[in-house]
Amino acid sequence: MRSAVHRRIRRKVRGTTERPRLAVYRSLNHIYAQLIDDEKAQTLASASTTEKTLGVKTGGNIEAAKKIGQTIAERALAAGISSVVFDRGGYLYHGRVKALTDAARAAGLNKNEVVEAEAADAEKPEAAETETAKPKGKQKEPKAKTKKEAAPKDAGAGETGAEPKAKKQAAPKEAKEAEASPAPEGAESKGG
Repeated sequence: MRSAVHRRIRRKVRGTTERPRLAVYRSLNHIYAQLIDDEKAQTLASASTTEKTLGVKTGGNIEAAKKIGQTIAERALAAGISSVVFDRGGYLYHGRVKALTDAARAAGLNKNEVVEAEAADAEKPEAAETETAKPKGKQKEPKAKTKKEAAPKDAGAGETGAEPKAKKQAAPKEAKEAEASPAPEGAESKGG
């Protein structure tokens, strides 16, 4: 399943020399990030939790992903790369994958995306304040009970045999008569 999603993403996402692809791979115990120039088929920089120099004890958590995101951003900036295309590798943009990209942005990659994200976050609290002033959108209103529902349940408890069936058949007739009776009243009010 993930490979199919990744193929679909890769059809759209291409890394160039000016803007390489930041590819993320996550396993159960580690997370890996690479900057790839697809035009030259070359890896420009990489970082992973398997590197001893980073001092990451376990790689299968969000803290390790943040450390890798920061490291890949530092290495990219050192290589003269300030903007990348993100390739989530078929994984959901959530958890460790999101933590890695957020840390990379915070460390200096894709500065324009950070500004856009902050602007979007600034708009959300303003929208939330206006929503709290208004009553909630669609509140559930109690349904109008039909004659059958409004009737006390205890009244039919002692009945057996054909009588309940007769009442069930009579109830729809009463409802139809009730629906038909407002129409003549409306006609009389229009005329008078």
